[in-house]
Amino acid sequence: MTDAGPPPERAEDDGADDAPRFDLAFDAPAGRMIRISPLVRRIVAPNPGPFTFTGTCAYIVGAGDVAIIDPGPEIPDHVQALLDGLKGEKVAAVFVTHTHRDHSPAARLLQQATGAEIVGCAPHRPARDMALGEINKLDASNDLDYRPDRLLADGEVWRGAGFLLRAVATPGHTMNHVCFELVEEKALFTGDHIMGWSTSIVAPPDGAMRLYMDSLEKLRAFDHDVYWPGHGGPVSQPQRFLRALLHHRRAREKSILAALAAGPLQAPEIVEKVYEKLDPRLKGAAALSTFAHLEDLCARGLVRTDGAPRLDGRFASP
Repeated sequence: MTDAGPPPERAEDDGADDAPRFDLAFDAPAGRMIRISPLVRRIVAPNPGPFTFTGTCAYIVGAGDVAIIDPGPEIPDHVQALLDGLKGEKVAAVFVTHTHRDHSPAARLLQQATGAEIVGCAPHRPARDMALGEINKLDASNDLDYRPDRLLADGEVWRGAGFLLRAVATPGHTMNHVCFELVEEKALFTGDHIMGWSTSIVAPPDGAMRLYMDSLEKLRAFDHDVYWPGHGGPVSQPQRFLRALLHHRRAREKSILAALAAGPLQAPEIVEKVYEKLDPRLKGAAALSTFAHLEDLCARGLVRTDGAPRLDGRFASP
């Protein structure tokens, strides 16, 4: 696991009419600040890879007095590009959706350079206590040094110069994940909760599938016009995409249950049966997301295992 953070689970089209249609054409150059809406600019960090797509998208909201959302990894050249692009302007606050190291560490460098307050999610905490070696490697993906100056509770508003940002708590990908709504443009900065190029991994001990599904359902009550994700391009039909993601996750549940109908299996064995054409580099991520599904299915009585669910455990139909 690299500093890029945990990898997304690349989903395959399962044939359904509302299956997610991922946009892989995003090619914004790294290090260049561009305007993407009347109130928003974007700069992509130079951290491309199989886990981060073309790099982390840092967003600048407002003009004159601005807020930066998800500043990105601790790459000095990237931080300097942000500062150079904002010469003559004041950085009032740096917002963080969650504490994976491809999203939050640059906040400290920007604070040192500008005095801006760090606002947003709570510090990292795991969803449950697990002591499995493969899972513990994920600790390297968490920014354990993140300390916000101000937490935003669900629904709380931060007033900028000519704009409002509202916190929307969306635990699941991580326990502390928060999206930020730009009220004036009916836009939502979704971090890694929803991305247009891939589904997101939900990996223990920091991620929880039931919370993730609940957070997807929660967004169906909103009327956003666009999602601006932490990686890749915008999602221009949010409600349709939400329905597709929910359908995809439920279809994944059904495929897991179908695989277990033939006999007990471990999570990596299920991956081999239910994922088609999966990039070998993402098999570990798929096993973690599969395990998160298994945890949820066990809690609902649809799958059984001996004792508490374990990544190295065997799972079976009830």
